[in-house]
Amino acid sequence: MSNAAMIHPSIDAGIKPAAAGFAGGKLYCKCAKDKVEVTIGAQTAHNHACGCSKCWKPAGALFSQVAVVSRDKVQVTAHPEKLKIVDSSAAIQRHACTGCGVHMFGRIENKAHPFYGLDFVHTELSDSSGWSPPEFAAFVSSIIETGTDPAQMPAVRGRLKQLGLEPYDCLSPALMDAISTHVAKSRKAA
Repeated sequence: MSNAAMIHPSIDAGIKPAAAGFAGGKLYCKCAKDKVEVTIGAQTAHNHACGCSKCWKPAGALFSQVAVVSRDKVQVTAHPEKLKIVDSSAAIQRHACTGCGVHMFGRIENKAHPFYGLDFVHTELSDSSGWSPPEFAAFVSSIIETGTDPAQMPAVRGRLKQLGLEPYDCLSPALMDAISTHVAKSRKAA
C-alpha cells in the first residue's frame, strides 16, 4: 500500500496489546518547547481508527487514532493557555494546541449526549506504552470527504481488515447499541 494510503503511523506499525494494570500517562503536543501536557489517570477504552473529517490526524494518515476515558481522569497539567476549542458548535469540543494544531482532548459538554462524561484522546501523543489498542475503524467512508479517491476504498478496507480492525461507516455495533439504549431511556424518562 502506498504512503498515500497510510492508515495511521501507530497502527501501520502493528497493533500492540494493552499492558496489564496500565493506569494512564501523559499526552504531549508536537511543539518543540512549552508543550501542552495532558495527564490521563486511567486506561482508555474503545480505541479505534477514525476517518471522520473532524478528528486530528498525523501528517499523511487517512485516520486518526482515538480512544475514550472518563472526563474526571483528564487533566491539563502544562500550558493550558495554549489550548483553544476548534469548533464550539461541534458535539465534541476538541481542545487543540494553538502552537502546533494537535488535538489534545475532546470533551462533550451536552449532558444529554450518550457519551457525556467521556473525553476523547489520542494516545499516540504519549511516550508511555500500554494503552488500550485500536479495536475497529469508524466512519471509514468519511475519508472520501477529506480527499481519498473512492476507488481506493476497497484497498483501504482490506488493509484495515488485514490489521485486525473491522471497518464501519459509523461506530462499532456495541457503541451504536449504547447510543440507541441511551436514546430509548431518555425517551422513556421524558
